[in-house]
Amino acid sequence: MSGGAHQADEARRRRLRWRARRGLLENDLVMTRFFDRFESSLTDEDVAGLDRLLALGDGELLDLILGRRELDGGAATPEAQRVLAMLRGV
Repeated sequence: MSGGAHQADEARRRRLRWRARRGLLENDLVMTRFFDRFESSLTDEDVAGLDRLLALGDGELLDLILGRRELDGGAATPEAQRVLAMLRGV
């Protein structure tokens, strides 16, 4: 985890978990494991990075998680890179 502020707003974390539900079962399984492991310790920066990743399409997100491609363009922030590494590790 980064040294940023802990995301203490439980309602915001719940909404984020709901938003992370994906159309592809593979993505949904990874997101469920991610939240089960990290939800209580997410920082504001982690939430910002996850927001960027969730803006991507399901296929693009799955390719990133599986390491078939790397983040580029506007989504390639340090926060998104950190969260992507967390997703790849679950």
